[in-house]
Amino acid sequence: MEPLKINEIVSAVKGTLIQNENIQDENEVIITGISTDSRSISFGDLFIPLTGENFDGHHFIPQAFDKGAKACLSERRDILPPEGKFIIQVENSKQAFMDLAAYYRSLFSIPVVAVTGSVGKTSTKDMIASVLSQHYKVLKTQGNYNNEIGVPLTIFQLNKEHEAAVVEMGMNHFGEIHNLSKIAKPNIAVITNIGVSHIENLGSQEGILQAKSEIFDYLKEDGIAVLNGDDHFLKTLKGKIPFEIVYFGLETDQQVYAKNIQSQGVDGTEADFVLSEQEVHVQIPSPGKHMVYNALCAAVIGLKLNLTLEEIKNGMLTYQASKMRMDIFRTKKNVQIINDVYNASPQSMKAALDVLNEISNGRRIAILGDMLEMGSYSEHAHKEVGEYAAQNKIDDLFCVGTEAKHIAQGAIHGGMDESRVRTFLSQEALWDVLEHFIAPEDTILVKASRGMHLEKTVEKIKEVE
Repeated sequence: MEPLKINEIVSAVKGTLIQNENIQDENEVIITGISTDSRSISFGDLFIPLTGENFDGHHFIPQAFDKGAKACLSERRDILPPEGKFIIQVENSKQAFMDLAAYYRSLFSIPVVAVTGSVGKTSTKDMIASVLSQHYKVLKTQGNYNNEIGVPLTIFQLNKEHEAAVVEMGMNHFGEIHNLSKIAKPNIAVITNIGVSHIENLGSQEGILQAKSEIFDYLKEDGIAVLNGDDHFLKTLKGKIPFEIVYFGLETDQQVYAKNIQSQGVDGTEADFVLSEQEVHVQIPSPGKHMVYNALCAAVIGLKLNLTLEEIKNGMLTYQASKMRMDIFRTKKNVQIINDVYNASPQSMKAALDVLNEISNGRRIAILGDMLEMGSYSEHAHKEVGEYAAQNKIDDLFCVGTEAKHIAQGAIHGGMDESRVRTFLSQEALWDVLEHFIAPEDTILVKASRGMHLEKTVEKIKEVE
């Protein structure tokens, strides 16, 4: 973060500055960092006391000052700062936090790419950043910092060395992407697809499209929308938003498309990309057709930001997946694991099953858990995944959780041998079976929504000798 004068901050958050008896010249007070965690305060920081259902950060304001914070936001009027320190009183600390991030973003003239969508946000963000890093010093969202807390924290990592930023935007309610777009003020907006994630809160895929389209609310006037043209819902945006649209996909009528796609198993995928009347052969070091979409999107953005074809190709080759997303490795028992437990939806479940098929030489085993936030669509969504598993001729299917029983039902309905389908309410019950079931050369996909914590099952599989 670049230093900010405290008066800049007061103005940005529409706050009131409070200091103790030792009067300082406000124009000389500098804030050198932002923190929402009183345990990780550095000297000179501004502490943001956030509140939630079970916590109130205001209780930690004294601790933040003790650790070196120069100032703290506060909704409360009964807290006074120590001598030489400051309180900035605000109506809502979270809103002030977002307003300050939006102001800080406005200090940088670099291109910002914002990425949202129902499936593939993180892998697309990582691929875009990998490509752009061939030409620019790039800041990208880390971990799950894609919400109304994480996006501001990402923006505050910007410094004068950065030449571009790639910001992931997640949501589960209307209005959230609007707020994140206001903070990031993107130059390029990406929507990967419109699926059924969070349909419980948004009502329908049309509602999801509406919520995702909030990314355009603060897109720069000369901004570019980069959209998956093979997605039925995203096609409907043509002519409805006042921005240049570039559609990418696997269908040859898209502006940018891929052809001659060939799986290289665990080594990834090769394809020919047709980019603005140019054709280039690319290698993507991660398996699955979904990664071709991610790479096409990154190629579009690379061209728009003046990268050469060689830089784009090299950026794809250096791509690395984020933790627990299509992480493929072998155990000491020579069992190949596809660890994709970070999140799940019907689309991403199907993509992962495709990868299981692509890279397997021995038995193909799928351990699939509940997909959360499906609402009334849950039973149908889980059955759909089960039927797809049967169509892909998965050898053995283990279903974990209360909703995953519908995956089992779908698989059996789809023709899978009932003796090869097992259901478990808990991971612990599954572990007892796996210990005696797993054999060398097996390939095991483990996937579920994040709340299922199936990374514990991945660790158990790694321990089997």
